[in-house]
Amino acid sequence: MIRSMTGYGRGEAATPEKKCVIELKAVNHRYNETAIRLPRSFSPLEDRVRRLIQSGIARGRVDVFFSIEECGDKAADVRFDKALALAYYNAMKELQESLDLESKIKLKYIIGLPGVFSVEEPEEDVEKWWPVVREAVKAALENLLMMRSTEGKRLAEDILSRVEQVALLNRKIRDRSPEVVEEYREKLKDRLNDFMREGCLDASRLAAEAVLFAERSNITEETVRLESHLKQVCDCLVAEGPVGRKLDFLIQEMNREINTIASKANDLCIGGWVVEVKSELEKIREQVQNIE
Repeated sequence: MIRSMTGYGRGEAATPEKKCVIELKAVNHRYNETAIRLPRSFSPLEDRVRRLIQSGIARGRVDVFFSIEECGDKAADVRFDKALALAYYNAMKELQESLDLESKIKLKYIIGLPGVFSVEEPEEDVEKWWPVVREAVKAALENLLMMRSTEGKRLAEDILSRVEQVALLNRKIRDRSPEVVEEYREKLKDRLNDFMREGCLDASRLAAEAVLFAERSNITEETVRLESHLKQVCDCLVAEGPVGRKLDFLIQEMNREINTIASKANDLCIGGWVVEVKSELEKIREQVQNIE
């Protein structure tokens, strides 16, 4: 069954220490593109996350949002710069002597100055957290694919209904075709009679009229090809795997056939049906742009 290229999926996995949350947002795109936003400390996992996501998606752009929540106490390393603190102290003492001040330089004056104290987060062991990240990505991907499949089913139903309408119009065109041929035959007969009355009938003119009649009288080939393309579209709607590009090609071919029918038939009824077919094909084309 076909899948849409748009969708959303969320997944999470947790240990007593951390909870990993992955969000996937997918939109239409000509190719398979994955944009990942990972915290700097987890950047070594980016390629593995991308490969995992692209293993389930053939086409579309996927934005990956990654967050890590601490579930327990996290040890942090607090450091102080002794040399910098001493430099501050000496500068304060020099200023005190220059201004002839007698107040004492207290510790609280120094500890709040920039750079004296710093907090260093412990380095993450990304290999340790990869199983958790992988589990969250898989859950998010599963939910995304489920949503894309649901949307794909809706698209398939809409496309199928329009394909059936085009097939109905094609049958009307095919059934009308013999009548158009007969009407054109009568018109040609009348024109030949006019030529004979006017005494201007010659072989070259007769040949030109016959060629024109042959070109315009037969649209069987186009209606048969159009019917074949419609069947292929139906087959694509129930096929496994990505079919968006093939469907797009089939729509182009059907437009080509219906344009040829319009130019050959030169008939008011067929012209009206051609307009309806083009309208339905355009709506199908718009839906196909959403299909993986």
